[in-house]
Amino acid sequence: MPIHSFRPLTPSGRFTSLNMEAGLSKERPLRALTEHKHKSGGRNVYGRVTSRHRGGGHKQLYRIIDFHRAVLDLPAKVQAIEYDPNRSANIALIAYTNGDKAYIIAPKGLKPGDMIIASNKATTNDFKVGNNFPLHLIPPSTLVHCVELVPGRGAKIARCAGTSLELVAVENGQATLKMPSGELRQLHPNCRATIGEVGNGDHNQQSLGKAGRARWLGRRPHVRGVAMNPVDHPNGGGQGKSKGGGGRQHLVSPWGQLAKGYVTRRRTKLSTSQIIVHHNGRKPRNKK
Repeated sequence: MPIHSFRPLTPSGRFTSLNMEAGLSKERPLRALTEHKHKSGGRNVYGRVTSRHRGGGHKQLYRIIDFHRAVLDLPAKVQAIEYDPNRSANIALIAYTNGDKAYIIAPKGLKPGDMIIASNKATTNDFKVGNNFPLHLIPPSTLVHCVELVPGRGAKIARCAGTSLELVAVENGQATLKMPSGELRQLHPNCRATIGEVGNGDHNQQSLGKAGRARWLGRRPHVRGVAMNPVDHPNGGGQGKSKGGGGRQHLVSPWGQLAKGYVTRRRTKLSTSQIIVHHNGRKPRNKK
């Protein structure tokens, strides 16, 4: 099991459960595939905080991930599975037979020494974990990840740890995919996808154990609105939990935006037309 619990020799160790997956490379990332990562602390170009509770943390290098898989019909060998501080999934360092190297999202079951390929043609034996094809070549009921929304623009869907999509069918010039939420969505059949599900599925099972470890990750303290005074937050105030305050009212953001149950997705969004069934089982208004 990658999730490792510790003996309670310290107060923080009593509650710590960390994801310590075996087989990760201990070498530094490939220098040519990394670049400097600027930290904003949650501030925009005007220096105003637009994303709260961010700041500090350990220095990180950004790993350049190949989300396009544009090198076709050229086998690549997996050299190492590495940790990536910028995402929940692990990454795989691959080396093509022409000497070029790249990082990709590491799917579940991919090991150093495996051979993978991206192509526009496929046979029955080619649908192995890590291989990349257009959706119209992949058999139905196959689990895929790193799926493009628009052909040629790179993978946008199912990139975090443990996620995958199910290819339901390819018919009438459309590929139908079932999202992890249960939503059914149509995509262009030429959109590329990688076989398998993303690895490191136990990422969400870990417990940081102490506030300091959250600070190492760049997460600043998050104070509940109900613990504040009315002057500081709409949910503040009240003598303990009361009808007039203390969280018995509708939970909102500090600026009054409803926090639960309020639909924030724009109905005029172009990609809404590609949704067959929403995650709650309802069909879009323009479809019967």
